[in-house]
Amino acid sequence: MFRRTDTAATLATALVAAATAFVLTTSTSAAAATAPGFLAGTDLPPHPGSAWYPGKVTKGLPEFAPFCLDGVLPAAGSWHRAFGTEFDTGAVQVSVRSSSASAAAKLVGTLERTVAACAADWLRTTPGGTASWEDYGTLPVEEGAHVYGVHTSIPDSEPGVHLYGIGRDGSTVTVVKWGEMGNLSQAPVTAFKKTTTTAVNKLNP
Repeated sequence: MFRRTDTAATLATALVAAATAFVLTTSTSAAAATAPGFLAGTDLPPHPGSAWYPGKVTKGLPEFAPFCLDGVLPAAGSWHRAFGTEFDTGAVQVSVRSSSASAAAKLVGTLERTVAACAADWLRTTPGGTASWEDYGTLPVEEGAHVYGVHTSIPDSEPGVHLYGIGRDGSTVTVVKWGEMGNLSQAPVTAFKKTTTTAVNKLNP
């Protein structure tokens, strides 16, 4: 009699544990399948001659990797949205739902190191080119964000300037890349910091 009761109790405990694991797994899978919150066109630094035209939030990585980030962003758990203007200015946001907060933190570290090394890496493969970069510092939003700038130029061609905002909220990472022809001195750094803060705040509404 007591053996039957013990067996029933053990079975009930096992069933509860299995049900809890199923719920947690299902919740995690559902979160991974749901797109994070994304920027709107009005969240980007204003362009003096054009509105921003946002594309659709799309699962997976962009067809062409953002400059400096080729081969770095994982396809699993990723979503992206591209933005354009009537001129040469464009932007793209890529967000990744990682398997854990620690995995997300590791991805952020990889992205930051890659962007910081981008100018030097580009110069090594671009004879005659010039490049520079700036670290515009961190932002106090969620688990943190960091803003960088990269400038590249080759002879007989217009120079290019790129701003990067990299941030994390829990296990979700986002990177926003803005670019146009020009130099770092012309880049809208202050407005882009606001864009980066908004991007991180929107990840998990």
